[in-house]
Amino acid sequence: MTGIKRGARLRAAAARTVDDVVSAGRSLDAALAEHEQGLAADDLPLYRLLSYGTLRHHWRLMDWIGKMLDRPLKRRDSVVTQLLAIGLYQLAETRIPDHAVVSQTVEAARSLRRPKLAPLVNAILRRARRDRIFDGEPSDECAAHDHPAWLLDRLRRDWPDDWRDIAAANNARAPMWLRVAPSGGSGAEMQDRLEQEGIVSETLAGAPQALRLGEPVPVDVLPGFAAGQVSVQDAAAQLAAPWVLAGGARRVLDACAAPGGKTGHLLELGDGGIEVTAIDRDKDRLQTVAGNLDRLGRDATLIAADASNTGEWWDEQPFDAILVDAPCSATGVIRRHPDIKHLRRAADIDELSRLQAALLDALWPTLAPGGRLLYVTCSVLQQENDDVVAGFLSRTPNAREDNVLHDYNIRDLMRDKACGQQILPGTAGMDGFYYAGLTKVS
Repeated sequence: MTGIKRGARLRAAAARTVDDVVSAGRSLDAALAEHEQGLAADDLPLYRLLSYGTLRHHWRLMDWIGKMLDRPLKRRDSVVTQLLAIGLYQLAETRIPDHAVVSQTVEAARSLRRPKLAPLVNAILRRARRDRIFDGEPSDECAAHDHPAWLLDRLRRDWPDDWRDIAAANNARAPMWLRVAPSGGSGAEMQDRLEQEGIVSETLAGAPQALRLGEPVPVDVLPGFAAGQVSVQDAAAQLAAPWVLAGGARRVLDACAAPGGKTGHLLELGDGGIEVTAIDRDKDRLQTVAGNLDRLGRDATLIAADASNTGEWWDEQPFDAILVDAPCSATGVIRRHPDIKHLRRAADIDELSRLQAALLDALWPTLAPGGRLLYVTCSVLQQENDDVVAGFLSRTPNAREDNVLHDYNIRDLMRDKACGQQILPGTAGMDGFYYAGLTKVS
């Protein structure tokens, strides 16, 4: 297959992927899994770059397209609209030569069985390059910040001094973070091992087992990965397990456990001295937890169930500590999952906050007196975070807020909320996470 044909094929695949997310409401992971089939391994990095990048900057790209098209393309040709967006993304954000972008994107239109629209794709991309459409002012705030209006409104309301920075962080490419297990030595020792493999990393003050890579790498090149000595996990997510175990807990519940990063971290730190029950309602995702624990050489009791339906799974033996990594909008990890901006709706937040409150109410009776519960989300929205915790505290007399990791240095990077603490996306290169610790006083 010639270079231009390969280039056209991966761009056509990227257009189908973006169209699946934007037009069909499909998750990016599912779309990638389907459309990367048949692509050459060497083409996958560019295919993924174009898919992720176009979704990140879709509002700006559509603004440019709207300024150059007399009228929108027909709905049945939405995949070509996304192909135009991919072409413009390449011209604006990559170092691919302009002539290659134009020729291969035009050929991709033919690969998508839209040969009659190929001249239009050619004309639009050439005009964009000639007229420097990229230098113009955006038409509205959505285009300026590459976010849907409802989410910008929420960010502005909840974070009046920070919303622009949050939006910018959401549009950046996420770094790759590692968690070094005790069996892998200290963070500094693993850093030396990585350097020997030509992998540059940085430490984070206050998080001694967290390393941020200079550039993402395949996991199979990480020294000790197969042996469970190192795992991929954002530094902000690594705060959960130390807090859960800080009180000397032995019997621990990890509710909503998939994909199992925090479960594995709990078991690493507990090092055989704790019993962990990990619950997830999705049987397939629970298999992912099992696979991750196998790699780490750790064991937990895995239960496929709705954590809020305690009558279905609880043996009436109280837990010393509970981790509630609640389902949420994932607005703190948009940089890793740009499809969130396209798939989430304002109405989802009401339903999610009800679910989060129900989880806390249901799980609290399973916690032993004196036990600790950690409520975690990867959201930055107040309605899912401090509002949920404040509501729970108001209706639960034997619950008291407990400072999160008060003796942990990374605490300085967290924002105090009415209840709990928030790490904003981009802080020290981390994802956005909310933490609220609760203690059962009787």
